Amino acid sequence: MSAKEKQGFSLYFLIAFGLAWLCQVGGCMALLQQKNAVLYQLALIATMFCPLLAVLLVQKVFLRQPVGIGWKVQGKRRFWLAAWFGPAVFTLLGAVLYFAVFPSRLDFSCSWLVAAYGGEMDAQTLRSELGVSTLSYLLQNGLFAVILAPAINMFPALGEEAGWRGYMMPRLKERFGLLNGRLLGGVVWGVWHWPLMLLVGYEYGTNYLGAPVLGLVVWCVVCFALNTLLDLLYEKTGCIWVPAIAHGAFNAIAALPQVLITPADAYYNVLGPMPIGLISVLPMLAVAVGLTLHQMKQEQ
Repeated sequence: MSAKEKQGFSLYFLIAFGLAWLCQVGGCMALLQQKNAVLYQLALIATMFCPLLAVLLVQKVFLRQPVGIGWKVQGKRRFWLAAWFGPAVFTLLGAVLYFAVFPSRLDFSCSWLVAAYGGEMDAQTLRSELGVSTLSYLLQNGLFAVILAPAINMFPALGEEAGWRGYMMPRLKERFGLLNGRLLGGVVWGVWHWPLMLLVGYEYGTNYLGAPVLGLVVWCVVCFALNTLLDLLYEKTGCIWVPAIAHGAFNAIAALPQVLITPADAYYNVLGPMPIGLISVLPMLAVAVGLTLHQMKQEQ
């Protein structure tokens, strides 16, 4: 990497973080001060495209070089299938592990759904009048999250994937090695979300075990595991659409296990049952570490 390319890489981080944090803070202020959830959601979408914008500005404007990201649809079918269905598998394994550790927190009484409906109806009314139960909710939303949502969510996810996996990760691995590059990449990706987490409780809420520090740390662990698997998908296919599908699939399915706990147990979200918890992330983390170590052994 030449001196100017190193400057460009530093400029990439400055732009990707600077623009994203402006969007995050602005969106959070709209939500907190004006109760404007629509503007907040639009700010989140804009945030996701900041890494891609940073790549374009650095490569096209500053360095005047090709972007160097694989846009062509290619790669073996098994990697596309892993991207589409893998997040659902890890979400299921993580939830099973969490409830194996805390079986008393498994709740099928619809208490989470009652709270989600604003407490206007009790569980019996939900079941009798709306036909909504924990099982029906899991089935309907689970099918949508697995079958259709990855294709929809991959488009906003592409903004992040082009920046993190398409541009950042090859350069970090070149400079720091496979394991250290993926570790650093996961931390960078995690820290990028911190304003949202600190201001509005993104991912874990504001009142949880060890808040706010534990959530910031656990989220970086989650980002390392997910970053590693997304990076592997991009390595194996050379197609940025594949990790974008996996990223979109993860965003669609990750919150689903929350319906299996009571609102009071949301205090332990930093542990699980969603795959972003310290316990429920362990299956994904184990696979990420195992595959990385296997790669390192092969390279030696």
